[in-house]
Amino acid sequence: MKVNSRSVTLVLIGTVIGGSLTLGQHVLGARSANELPLEQMRTFTDVFTRIKSDYVEEVSDEELLEHAIRGMLNGLDPHSAYLNTEEFNELRIGTTGEFGGLGIEVGMEDGFVKVVSPIDDTPAARAGIQAGDLIIRLDDTPVKGLSLNDAVKLMRGKPGSTLTLTVIREGADKPLTIDIVRDIIKVTSVRNRMLEPGYGYLRISNFQTKTTSDMLKAIKAMKKESGGTLKGMVLDLRNNPGGVLSGAVGVSDAFLNDGMIVYTDGRESDSKLRYDATDGDVLDGAPLVVLVNGGSASASEIVAGAMQDHSRGIVLGSKTFGKGSVQTIQDLPTGGAVKLTTSRYYTPNGRSIQALGIEPDIATKPGSWTRPESESFSPLTESSLRGALTNTTVDGSGDDSPGDAEAGNEDNLVYDDYQLFEALNLLKGLTILSKKTS
Repeated sequence: MKVNSRSVTLVLIGTVIGGSLTLGQHVLGARSANELPLEQMRTFTDVFTRIKSDYVEEVSDEELLEHAIRGMLNGLDPHSAYLNTEEFNELRIGTTGEFGGLGIEVGMEDGFVKVVSPIDDTPAARAGIQAGDLIIRLDDTPVKGLSLNDAVKLMRGKPGSTLTLTVIREGADKPLTIDIVRDIIKVTSVRNRMLEPGYGYLRISNFQTKTTSDMLKAIKAMKKESGGTLKGMVLDLRNNPGGVLSGAVGVSDAFLNDGMIVYTDGRESDSKLRYDATDGDVLDGAPLVVLVNGGSASASEIVAGAMQDHSRGIVLGSKTFGKGSVQTIQDLPTGGAVKLTTSRYYTPNGRSIQALGIEPDIATKPGSWTRPESESFSPLTESSLRGALTNTTVDGSGDDSPGDAEAGNEDNLVYDDYQLFEALNLLKGLTILSKKTS
């Protein structure tokens, strides 16, 4: 891929999370200092002095100044934040991809912790935590008034220990109490399997630096299993909260032959980046369906937007989260760091999805099918009639019906994952259409 850029910080396009971020170095451009507003500076000094002299408890200058710094950043947007040395070290622990915790990606909303998405195969996912849940209490500690970092610190802990979450869920009559046993969280970015012969399924749970290479290996394995080619593939980005920009760009590039993938724009020259696709479609033009939902954020939205704008894949599901901003982690001499929103990203057609999200081409809600207790009843057909003629081929050699060898997998899928069932049906239709028009 062709990238116009200079040395920048780690580019974060994932949501504010209690799990993994990626770190890097940042080269700050020279900036002329603007004159400070004296009126506001006098107010700040006056308030600072009043706290020092009149507050009920003694507060150190260092603590007050740190509160002031946090307030400056927290007042900008939900994703900018100050990290002291301890918090910065905690962040580094999260980037290793292995830590003791619950396995949820979170942000702040109205003073509460909002679940962006549970991570696949983690305690939170197994306990039934859902994207959009608002966490209002951690054990006996109310979340209101806590910073996101403080909340994340409470959620992490010794593997095997239990944390009780009190959550508000849309559609629920009252808050839900959910007990989760902490575990070592190992984030696996890519999973794959065959849905039916020729039709592959690829799940990306988040975007890491190795996501593209892992995805290419998975597709190669599915191609081999299918005799060298795939008829079509479902790319599942549901509840994928984002991750590193390079992962999203690499995944998009794998399915495109040319054209822009994404570009970012901000005030500084180093925030103006453009990423273009290189020649080569790993699926050789086979149909692609991209599954998304409200937990698909940032990097996921970049991929979905690129596939949509280039008409390379059909986006199916529900509207995405709508995080169209980019954060950078900038080290501070004191050992802490600033996480600062530095730019917005745009889809190839120039769409900013900030606070809007990606609207799917085909809207499909998760739905729920109940497996019948008995499937012994068979509907009345011609073949069940007494004395019905048997089927023969043109040469009269006997029954030439295709049978229903694949019906078992399809029947299971409709109960286990209705959206995926719909995606598979859509893939089959696209495959049939491409054969008829070729």
